Amino acid sequence: MVFACAGCGAVLTARVSRVDFPDHADQRHGYGLLPALLEPGTYTIRDEPVGPPWLSWAEIGADAAAARGVYTQVRSLSYGPRGTVGIAPGDLRGTVHILEACGGACCGLDDGYGPNLACAGCGRAVAVRVDDCGRWQVVWLNPRAVRPVSVEGTAHAALAWTDLREEWPVTPPVDHPGTWSPRWAAAVAVALAQVLALSGGGRVAVPEGRAAMAFRPTLDKLLPSGPPNRRLTLAGPGLPGGGRDLALVPRHPQTGEVWPCDDAEAVVPLAAGVWLHMAFHDERRLVPAAAGIPAGVRRDDPPPMSPWCAFRPDADVFLGALARLPAVREPWLRAIHDRVSERPYSSL
Repeated sequence: MVFACAGCGAVLTARVSRVDFPDHADQRHGYGLLPALLEPGTYTIRDEPVGPPWLSWAEIGADAAAARGVYTQVRSLSYGPRGTVGIAPGDLRGTVHILEACGGACCGLDDGYGPNLACAGCGRAVAVRVDDCGRWQVVWLNPRAVRPVSVEGTAHAALAWTDLREEWPVTPPVDHPGTWSPRWAAAVAVALAQVLALSGGGRVAVPEGRAAMAFRPTLDKLLPSGPPNRRLTLAGPGLPGGGRDLALVPRHPQTGEVWPCDDAEAVVPLAAGVWLHMAFHDERRLVPAAAGIPAGVRRDDPPPMSPWCAFRPDADVFLGALARLPAVREPWLRAIHDRVSERPYSSL
């Protein structure tokens, strides 16, 4: 489909196909310029309200916030439109900047002043572009100002689960020049909040592997010591079955559907690209049996990047995910939420 101006009907985007909403959409990472949030030719939809008007916690109250899916105190809640459409900046067409709404940021544009893009045909405010430092570059289309239009052409069918490993790109855990991927930090933070909610306040064991690297240190720090009462293991297409307690499963990268796992007591969805790396990446290094590597043997050049510090889930993404789980009202989980909120760096 394409998206058109709801006022004059002018086409505002290239042809795009829907993908799952990214865990790192609202992440703020570092001080440099980040790449686009979405791949060219794709769009995503935010189910939660976003943008003005904003109401403070004192104006909302706990009951009204819980009705909107927020179960612990936050500074403010948006009462803006639901269904905001995100696209890659390069897929935008036929718009002009609203200059008075383009100020206040550091190295680019942000959403602090509301819509900063208007339809070039009729002048209707239609979108906000975000590309400031530390923000993923994206254009958010206002659902009240645009409408979807189906167009002729080959449809992009959703991948079958069995094709996921071959067809969908893996998200590497380490970026150049040796820093942990912010996509991993966000995806693990969202899943970590759900693991804690399902733990019941008891220790969770994680078998060796990438999942253990990402989850075990924080789980061991936030949960009490002692014998584990739950076990977190990877499950999904291409992995052997078997009875599981907590299953870490992929979320479909296009539809957002959670992989159905019938042999687990509970499932924890994880972004597909991160799950693929955890499930199928071989961490073992080849060691030559002789004194040197024979000529013609494939070798890593340059060698795989290694991180220079321990992995740490994104604290802000974690707190945002935890605030939207009803279990956070339990005293033990609320205590974890408050601990991370007060000391995010040392707690995770």
